Amino acid sequence: MNLEVNVEKTKDQARFFIIEFETFNVQSCYLKVLIQFTNSGIYCQQAKVYIDPWKPVDKAIITHAHSDHARAGSKEYLAHDDSQFILRHRLGNISLQTIPYYQTIKINGVQISLHPAGHIIGSAQVRLEYLGEVWVISGDYKVKRDGYTIPFEPIKCQHFVTESTFGLPIYNFPDSDKVNQQMNKWVAQNALEGQSSVIIAYALGKAQRILNGLETDLPILLHTTVFNTNEALRLDNSRYIKFTPELKKEQINPGVVIATSMAMGTPWLRRFDPYKLAMCSGWMQLRGARRRRNADMGFIMSDHADWVGLNEAVLATGAENVYVTHGYKTNYAKWLRENYRLNAFEIETLFEGEGIESDSSENESEKKEISTL
Repeated sequence: MNLEVNVEKTKDQARFFIIEFETFNVQSCYLKVLIQFTNSGIYCQQAKVYIDPWKPVDKAIITHAHSDHARAGSKEYLAHDDSQFILRHRLGNISLQTIPYYQTIKINGVQISLHPAGHIIGSAQVRLEYLGEVWVISGDYKVKRDGYTIPFEPIKCQHFVTESTFGLPIYNFPDSDKVNQQMNKWVAQNALEGQSSVIIAYALGKAQRILNGLETDLPILLHTTVFNTNEALRLDNSRYIKFTPELKKEQINPGVVIATSMAMGTPWLRRFDPYKLAMCSGWMQLRGARRRRNADMGFIMSDHADWVGLNEAVLATGAENVYVTHGYKTNYAKWLRENYRLNAFEIETLFEGEGIESDSSENESEKKEISTL
């Protein structure tokens, strides 16, 4: 990578941003590269496309349908085939082109293809190549296999943009089979005690993993947001009960309720008493996280890479230049520089990573539902 400290060069030739190192601070740097980090999002000027922009743009490539990566307002969208219906469900009547993994399209000489990210249904890494320069924008990704999502595949490149949601050594997640066993044992024990099992998770991603891992003959009720997300994904909901105001507690007592965190502490949730409550999140690995959320159980389940997964992914790409976005980016970029001698930079974005709260794109509809109870 060619770094030049030269504030006189014009902005249409190169990109301005700040790089901070432990031993020095370069306040005025220009990099002549294929990808630029702008106020609107990650931008490929040669192809005139943005990847997961946080402001409306003309052309947007979307890595996946979570609300911090897929935002409304752009003129044209490109995403993976499996994201088609969920993106329309969340963003409305958009101009959307979808392609399968590995298919290459060319825009003004830039070869662009999508590759499995292992995050949620339809999630993709974006590979861009121009004149021998290869970038991979990973979006959000997970390296551990979950038995449901198409697994992450590393892609060789010179430049790799990585998240760092769980970019500290403390985060070492268990295998999904172990988590599923714990969850099924907990559900069965609750039923023996005459209590329902309420499991809190994202409507898109974790909810589908939970349903895939559940092994029970108990009735399963889905919060409307989860039920509608399944329908948008074209999944079979015939096994599940959709919540309606006419629902009687006796229909699912004991049973399993899958809801988002917007339901916590509301009359909607209290109607299922007696119940025990569990949360599914990578943050459940932190001591006290479950207690602070007043949960009876915490399952360590995340759709993001843990510490080992992050390092495996970065090294597998062979990239010498790594751009660290949302999460523990300062710590992780420093780790990559000091331990692997990589050119690692911290990049400011509006991506949020994993929160315990529900996905914001559904919050308003959930508030309306809960407020009517």
